[in-house]
Amino acid sequence: MKNLKPGQRVPELIVNTTEGLKWNIKDSDPGTFTMIVFYRGIHCPICKKYLEELNEKISDFRDRGVNVICISSNSQVLAEKTVDEWEIDKLHIGCDFSVEDGRKWGLFVSEAIKESEPQVFLEPALFLVRPDNTLYSASIQSMPFARPKFDELLKTISFIIKDDYPARGEA
Repeated sequence: MKNLKPGQRVPELIVNTTEGLKWNIKDSDPGTFTMIVFYRGIHCPICKKYLEELNEKISDFRDRGVNVICISSNSQVLAEKTVDEWEIDKLHIGCDFSVEDGRKWGLFVSEAIKESEPQVFLEPALFLVRPDNTLYSASIQSMPFARPKFDELLKTISFIIKDDYPARGEA
């Protein structure tokens, strides 16, 4: 993924969800974009705030034709606990996403520095993928900080739709 440019097909993405289903990006069929939010896991208080905010704004994304999935490498049990404890029941939560698959997407991988963290886990990222499964944009972080702000992203998506703004960074 590190060499994937906007306009290129994204890697395969099939993930188990807390609803007990297999989610496949090929079946997402968004009006404008599939937004993939990779988060660190239940151990991360910054992820908690981020997904709680997204949970409150999910209808705004859906109104713009954006399908959203949030994914971590947490187990099914931990992902279900995340949904309950964080009260993020409006979001589709993917789980059991392997580090190897994360590397295909160019995600950064960290090792635990605290007892509360998994031995190894994925750092956050946000991707906008067009309905044809080509990359529109990517924001990949090596730390839990400096993630895209949802209000700004909503305004940006509205602009992209209104002006048919093309993907950038493909050169």
